[in-house]
Amino acid sequence: MDPADLRGAVDLSALVQRANGAGEGAAPPTAEAARAEAVASGAEPIAVLPDAVVEGDEQTLQEFMQLSRFMPVVVEMHAAWSSEAQALSPVLARLVRAQHGRLVLVRIDLDAHPMLGKQPQVLALLAGQPVQLFAGNPPEEQIQQLLDEILQVAQQQGLRGRVQIEGGGDGEDGAEPAPEPELPPLHAEAYAAIERGDYEAGISAFERALAENPADEQAHAGLAQVKLLERLQGRTLDEIRSRAAAEPDDLDAQLDVADLDLSGGHVEDAFDRLLRAFPSADADGRTRIRERLLELFEVVGRDDPRVSAARRRLTSLLF
Repeated sequence: MDPADLRGAVDLSALVQRANGAGEGAAPPTAEAARAEAVASGAEPIAVLPDAVVEGDEQTLQEFMQLSRFMPVVVEMHAAWSSEAQALSPVLARLVRAQHGRLVLVRIDLDAHPMLGKQPQVLALLAGQPVQLFAGNPPEEQIQQLLDEILQVAQQQGLRGRVQIEGGGDGEDGAEPAPEPELPPLHAEAYAAIERGDYEAGISAFERALAENPADEQAHAGLAQVKLLERLQGRTLDEIRSRAAAEPDDLDAQLDVADLDLSGGHVEDAFDRLLRAFPSADADGRTRIRERLLELFEVVGRDDPRVSAARRRLTSLLF
């Protein structure tokens, strides 16, 4: 993201100088300084953004960390392998957009930017300080309550800035932003089932979606994700790792650890474990490893560079 896109309505440097007490004992306030005061108080927008939801990276996060000195910022750390994160994203985006510029949401793809974290979670940035809000996918009412509390705390700390959303008025009394596109019915049914922990029903819904449209990439990815959740349901980390260590030649144990590694964000470890097991496996074992790898590729995302590298290794082993 170009920093100029963030500044939009006003150069943030004027606000930074104000926050740091710059200019004390200097010349009388300029027009720009007066405007900075209006921005900080919320009378004028800090920036003009195309959307209250921004896809970002490390640089974007630094830009919005600066913005959080004048208004609250929500950060969503998400990953394709987490069905909870996938189900959360549209709900969180809708709730942030409904604040008409009083909140912004920065979404960070942890698969693409692993240096920023491993586990999906949602944070708030207040005055440049991160505050952990939650992990997983809590009920919408709980998320709304947390956002309301963040706005209240921001007001108490004097963080009254806001952004203007292009085409959405001034961020307070402008028009409602366009609603999030609705999920296809079977996708919605699947995610609802996942949210209540009924993974079997989630699998069924995605399988019916694929029966209707075999080229549905989202259904392929969703099916792989919920199958992973079902395989890990009721299993503990110690149980899985202890069995794999005690029975290194047991393919089921190694498949389980690969699932566990991937669910914890250790994508390359999961792929490497299965690829190293492939040469010594019998014909049936090789088939199972190949099928499991193809499922895990869907969970991570076909375009992920770690998937591309593992797919090349698998191809070389097959041929």
